[in-house]
Amino acid sequence: MKEVDLKRIEKAVLEILEAVGEDPNREGLKDTPARVGRMYAELLDGMRHNPSEHLSSIFHETYDEIVLLRDIPFYSICEHHMMPFIGTAHLAYLPDGKVLGVSKLARIVDAFARRLQVQERLTGQIADFLMTNLKPKGVAVVIEASHSCMTIRGIKKPGAAMVTSALRGIFKKDPRSRSEVLTLMHVDRV
Repeated sequence: MKEVDLKRIEKAVLEILEAVGEDPNREGLKDTPARVGRMYAELLDGMRHNPSEHLSSIFHETYDEIVLLRDIPFYSICEHHMMPFIGTAHLAYLPDGKVLGVSKLARIVDAFARRLQVQERLTGQIADFLMTNLKPKGVAVVIEASHSCMTIRGIKKPGAAMVTSALRGIFKKDPRSRSEVLTLMHVDRV
């Protein structure tokens, strides 16, 4: 994957500043194009990372109950308006002889979230990645997020949260397993 072209972003930001009627030479804006370039490089660094690099901590275990990591904070950039959406991801899987180091689950979320995204795709990418690489009996991913493209612009509905889910394997096929995992994801929530 090619590196971020900071100079090109700076030129584009300069053009935007001028297009909205600002003076890019004004004291508060002089360094803005460079700051915005660095910001995009940071916010979208998942585009240059392969989530597979987080699979080094797979352990063989006979554990056969649900593994769940809730409330993983994340941010992403909506590809439609290039504005952030921020939320939490909940990941669960039913192991079939292998478990993954817990911090790696959060790193996998970041690897997919830190790129231009839509929440629906993000949810499915995480579920498919875990299903393919861990080969568990099932995977469940639920993501809750607030999208600034609808909270501070457009319809302007702050407080609205979008929820998406991706269920694979036993969590999709078996109603009791699906109910159990979704209940665990939301237990103690009011």
